[in-house]
Amino acid sequence: MEKKELLYEGKAKKVYTTDDPSLLIVAYKDDATAFNGLKKGTIVGKGVINNQMSNRLMARLAAAGIPNHFVEELSERETLVKKVTIVPLEVIVRNISAGSFSKRYGVDEGIPFEAPVVEFSYKNDALGDPLLNTSHALALKLATREEIDRIRELALAVDRYLQDFWAQCGVTLVDFKLEFGRLPDGTIILADEISPDTCRLWDSATGEKLDKDRFRRDLGGVEDAYAEVMRRLMEHE
Repeated sequence: MEKKELLYEGKAKKVYTTDDPSLLIVAYKDDATAFNGLKKGTIVGKGVINNQMSNRLMARLAAAGIPNHFVEELSERETLVKKVTIVPLEVIVRNISAGSFSKRYGVDEGIPFEAPVVEFSYKNDALGDPLLNTSHALALKLATREEIDRIRELALAVDRYLQDFWAQCGVTLVDFKLEFGRLPDGTIILADEISPDTCRLWDSATGEKLDKDRFRRDLGGVEDAYAEVMRRLMEHE
């Protein structure tokens, strides 16, 4: 399968059409952004790790009964995926207080929740991806109630699976962002990526951050952290 036209270029990926209208090629970049694009930089090798990690996790989730867009890894940076219409909702699942949750509500980082917190934000860079609830999403016609219920169900299923998997790797899944898409028949499936760009991952023993927060907060060792997470994942293949 070969790339044809550039369909879309985002902060971390390029998306190309193929000869098959139902399939796209995603190419991962090393570009890094934070704070809605206000901070920009490069994380060397990030694209390779995010591509390969996301593919392995998507394959695991599919085997666990969670439908997603992954079809085939084409190269270290490129993957064949099912074409979907992205639902303009970013879904954040939180297991422990951190990041914007801690800042928004004035609580310390590192407080475990009794149950996962599911947040929705409007996927709109121009507006800064504002938080919204189900009523807002319905009013804006971003998704139907049935779709929102299904998205929530799938997001929590992903959380249960990934919490267990990362725990086996000595990693705590603090929180993560997901995106979902509609197939032509309307079926909702998981899309986008699962990587240190989209997850907060802490070393279970030391609490060391092994994710994009090292870039956001100028902690250094960003490439090493991404490589360490990938190493642990590969050990549990």
